[in-house]
Amino acid sequence: PELKALVVEYTDRDIWRLNRGGHDPIKVFSAYHAANEHKGQPTVILAKTIKGYGMGDSGEAQNTSHQQKKMSLKSISDIRDRWKLPVKDKELESLPYLKFAEDSEEYKYMQQRRADLGGHIPARRQKSEILEIPELSAFQTILDGTKDGNGISTTMAFVRILNILVKDKKIGKRIVPIVPDESRTFGMEGMFRQLGIWSQVGQLYTPQDAEQLMYYKEDKQGQVLQEGINEAGGLCDWIAAGTSYSTHNVPMIPFFIYYSMFGFQRVGDLIWAAADQRTRGFLLGGTAGRTTLNGEGLQHEDGHSHLMSATIPSCISYDPTFGYELAVIIQDGMRRMFVEQEDVFYYLTVMNENYAQPAIPKGSEQDILKGMYLFKSGISRKKAPKVQLLGSGTIFCEVMQAASLLQEDWGVEADLWSCTSFTELARDGVACERWNRLHPTAKARVAHVAKCITKTEFPVIAATDYMRAFAEQIRPFVKAEYTVLGTDGFGRSDTREKLRSFFEVDRYHITIAALKALADKGEFEAAKVDKAIKKYNIDAEIIAPWLI
Repeated sequence: PELKALVVEYTDRDIWRLNRGGHDPIKVFSAYHAANEHKGQPTVILAKTIKGYGMGDSGEAQNTSHQQKKMSLKSISDIRDRWKLPVKDKELESLPYLKFAEDSEEYKYMQQRRADLGGHIPARRQKSEILEIPELSAFQTILDGTKDGNGISTTMAFVRILNILVKDKKIGKRIVPIVPDESRTFGMEGMFRQLGIWSQVGQLYTPQDAEQLMYYKEDKQGQVLQEGINEAGGLCDWIAAGTSYSTHNVPMIPFFIYYSMFGFQRVGDLIWAAADQRTRGFLLGGTAGRTTLNGEGLQHEDGHSHLMSATIPSCISYDPTFGYELAVIIQDGMRRMFVEQEDVFYYLTVMNENYAQPAIPKGSEQDILKGMYLFKSGISRKKAPKVQLLGSGTIFCEVMQAASLLQEDWGVEADLWSCTSFTELARDGVACERWNRLHPTAKARVAHVAKCITKTEFPVIAATDYMRAFAEQIRPFVKAEYTVLGTDGFGRSDTREKLRSFFEVDRYHITIAALKALADKGEFEAAKVDKAIKKYNIDAEIIAPWLI
């Protein structure tokens, strides 16, 4: 009876014209209209459709319709007849493109609907309002280093940079700090009180730490996005803020900081999607490095995020050692993204190991950005064995200690090179190779790493807290003997000292690598290398770390 009442006014023709709801324009319109008018609760539309609808015998209601690559002339003819398309038999083979005349009711209707929705899509805004980025001098306290003898981590240096930015009168309100439940780990709890954690309903409870100065403060006007062990959700926030220049003509500057092992390894596909959408902003892999977040074992110790970031063309990645490097990179990154409006984003690794932060070497800014600069020259004119030591992140501190051991224990001199980005160095080298290949009669361009390593007679040793493949990227452009140390293998739970010894990237293994490279050139006795191995208590017979 209920069904009969629904069709009591239908003619036989109306009955035969009934279609499944998902293919009935009137029913679809009615459903969406009802959903749009209904207020106060979510609405679900259930639409029944047929797979391959309209394809006739070629694929309608068939499981294989999604594999249909071609249709026979008869099938095309049947479709023409079914939909009463104005195509003559002789035109069928050419498959003419049909469109409504511009003066037709259908054309006018579609154009009006599109105008009501804000215009044609896809359409993206490539340029937006240009922001007034602070000068590098705004970060002078970071550039000057630590003067009280107390060391800080690069994570703390980043937090200080972020605090400078959120207080900036021009762009402070555009800074979007995003954290997945690790604010206190990163030392960012000061922003709870200063900025507040955004909540659309405000704070409806008394937090456990309410008596503390920097308590967990949620606020409708909050600026920090706290995502609660949800890297995918945090990255979606980052994408939304990083594309707002295009979608809303409101450029925002998002900083998403997370445990580095839970970024590219966990939500790498979303990061690729972010690049595809031309997202602009900063990703920060905190507590980075295979040996730096000690005691957390397999789950947390990241030694390969920089290899994954290198696969994304618009991702500019750095592994800085010092706070001043971080300040230079962030300031220039904001310039590139929000003044020059380049479609790039940045991945920066920051660590939780405290050590003294030196002042920025004069005139080093451009080389920091290129990926490599001379931190300290140690090679003199003396007739002593000489090497060149490269490093990044916290392992560069081990490199510096290795230079001291080489000098004090073995009379070997060393230049120290801070490599802020092996990836950018490699990209520059590949770009030079390409340009030279396509301009055979022009003066050849020289890769930045080759401009730096001009003393090709001296062996080069590189050590990082990442897999060897990270520093191996620049091998084609290093014209000297090149040895790479890295942290291939699974993470382990132990002290930093033992982890670095286990992965053979500590000061002692760097020293041994340098001495062996000199011995291979006949500039150091092999017997002395063996003596050094014993002196530093290195087990030469232990199994390789990547095999355990």
